[in-house]
Amino acid sequence: MGNMAITVRGKNIDITPALKDYVAKRVGKITKYFDGASMGEITAILTVNKGRHIVEVTVPINGILLRGEEATSDMYASIDLVIEKLEKQIEKYKTKLSRKLKSGSFKTDLIPAATLANQATGEEEFDIVKTKRFAVKPMAVDEAVMQMNLINHDFYVFANAETEEVNVIYRRKDGRYGLIEPEF
Repeated sequence: MGNMAITVRGKNIDITPALKDYVAKRVGKITKYFDGASMGEITAILTVNKGRHIVEVTVPINGILLRGEEATSDMYASIDLVIEKLEKQIEKYKTKLSRKLKSGSFKTDLIPAATLANQATGEEEFDIVKTKRFAVKPMAVDEAVMQMNLINHDFYVFANAETEEVNVIYRRKDGRYGLIEPEF
């Protein structure tokens, strides 16, 4: 996999060649699962904050986004843990993923939904701090649940392949899932 693109960025830390090599080597453990699948650019963000060494890795594969984050007191340990976490995610979804990849239902040109987190302030005036636009792609409900879990979010916006309407899937406090469908 010589053509794998990895970006390593640092916040409050100098990214040494040794650190960059280490990330690349560890990330290689993940990419071996996806021979021939179209991988986007892999991003690793290393942050040092109050003695915590935080590593966030994002791996786009065939229109799916895998994301993991870990924090320890040692950067190398954080990298190891995040790769382990991603490997577990991949193992868990591998059969589903490979079925989907084979059937070609993943479109590579669409960006999966990102969370739309708007924090409201205490005043009457609502401060919308961020607007995100994304391509909503048609998928089955179970695929949306899988995608939501892969990006580690509590909800996910998608187009329901059956009804062709925009739906929201979310994780309930009891660990099960809820589905919001629009009614006009």
